[in-house]
Amino acid sequence: MDSLELTAEQRAKRRQGVLALLVVQLLFGLFPVFGKQAFHDFSPRGVTAWRIAVGSVALLTLAFAVYGRKALFARADLGRFVLCSLLGVVLNMALFLEGLQRSTAVNTALLLPLIPVFTVIVAIVLRQERFDRVRAAGMTLAFAGALVLLLQRGPDLGRSYLVGNLLVIANEVFYAIYLVIARPLLSRYPPLVVVAWVFALSAWAAPLLAMGGGAFPENAAPSSWWSLLYIVIGPTILTYLLNVFALARVSASTTASFIFIQPAITVLASQLWLREPLPDNMLLSTVLTFAGVWIVARRPAAKPLEASATRAPR
Repeated sequence: MDSLELTAEQRAKRRQGVLALLVVQLLFGLFPVFGKQAFHDFSPRGVTAWRIAVGSVALLTLAFAVYGRKALFARADLGRFVLCSLLGVVLNMALFLEGLQRSTAVNTALLLPLIPVFTVIVAIVLRQERFDRVRAAGMTLAFAGALVLLLQRGPDLGRSYLVGNLLVIANEVFYAIYLVIARPLLSRYPPLVVVAWVFALSAWAAPLLAMGGGAFPENAAPSSWWSLLYIVIGPTILTYLLNVFALARVSASTTASFIFIQPAITVLASQLWLREPLPDNMLLSTVLTFAGVWIVARRPAAKPLEASATRAPR
């Protein structure tokens, strides 16, 4: 499916993956705005605890309901599943929310274009993908679209937001590694099974995070609870399901490239939420970003350099 010539069935699967990724970007793009609302009463650790706890129970229950005993994974894949749960759930969620609290919604959105860069580097280093000029051109165009917003209303990199921005960048590095190392599992298990176990194996972190306080605030406003509900269902359960669904159909770097769309969604949502005027270059940024993502999405990644690159760790 990653070769440059695809069958009709493979093209259909790629279209399904692209559609899933578009929905993911919308759900994730609204996440910082709802996150800021939830932080009025919940702590970042509390929100993370809720995401892991609810996600683990809901996804694992659904996986066994659909696949029964086939939802169990081979012992040989335990190490990769554990690593995916640590990088893709525990560290990914905790670092992002801690960074969001210490920074701004716009900052976190405008730092997102670093994820595809990290993902491509990891995929090439692990010999899962080759460098492709057309895909690189599309990614550059999408990055230019994000850069337009960055220069128009860029992230405040001063000391007041430095820690938060660094936490978000660290989150992006771990998420990029997760995207690459999770893909081999999808050649052996259904997407639902993969994401269910990635969450279930991270469940140990939920009580530890909850003990830090902020998971059960007293007299929390209804808007905070509704924001938490959106975060748990949208940017948690649905997005993780749709991401692994897409990963089974497109490459890790293609999946990551769609993240370029998120800054435009987040900036637009934050402006509408706060009733502030949009950046002057919003339209140009959106056109460049979507054009670049379209180029990457329609150009399949080159074949892995070695078949052994997709084997599970021993």
